[in-house]
Amino acid sequence: MKVIEQLLTQAGISPIAGVDEAGRGACAGPLVIASVVLHDPFAPELELVRDSKELSEKKREEIFEVIQSIAESISVVIVPAAEVDARGVHAANLDGMRRAVNGLDVLPAYVLTDGYAIEGLGFPNLAVWKGDQVVVSISAASIIAKVTRDRIMREMDAEFPLYGFAGHKGYITSAHTKALNEHGPCAQHRRSFSNVAALIHK
Repeated sequence: MKVIEQLLTQAGISPIAGVDEAGRGACAGPLVIASVVLHDPFAPELELVRDSKELSEKKREEIFEVIQSIAESISVVIVPAAEVDARGVHAANLDGMRRAVNGLDVLPAYVLTDGYAIEGLGFPNLAVWKGDQVVVSISAASIIAKVTRDRIMREMDAEFPLYGFAGHKGYITSAHTKALNEHGPCAQHRRSFSNVAALIHK
């Protein structure tokens, strides 16, 4: 971990922005994209930063607060379910990444993204395979995006209590599928996803 950031830093290329998303595979709720610029990706306070999927919900919340307190700049873009339907999840994700980077208070010298290159970004950038596991800045962005989205889904659970959003966060689980079959989709379900579309067109 940190090799790419070390090489860039040694070459005098900084600041570095990491970008990642949460909710790409969910069939309900928003897509959330975060971009993070860390003053020092090697700071000891960031030692526990990992891909958000490798951390418990409690640990993600704790590290979220650490990142918030020491990051040079954080930008978060929330793409509603309706926009994901209108544009397609991949196009919505790439546009959200562009918007997240452009929303930073600190302009990056280089941008590292998780998996997908961003066309038309306007900054030198590199798509890193499994970037959320090997680049601290991307891992930090993944935690910001995931915690932000989880909080949104918990709030959504109070508004739509029939679906259990606080538990599965809008992803396809047996409990979510059962609720969908019993109650049909709500306003926060993505109509372009096959399991939701199948219920609408029964």
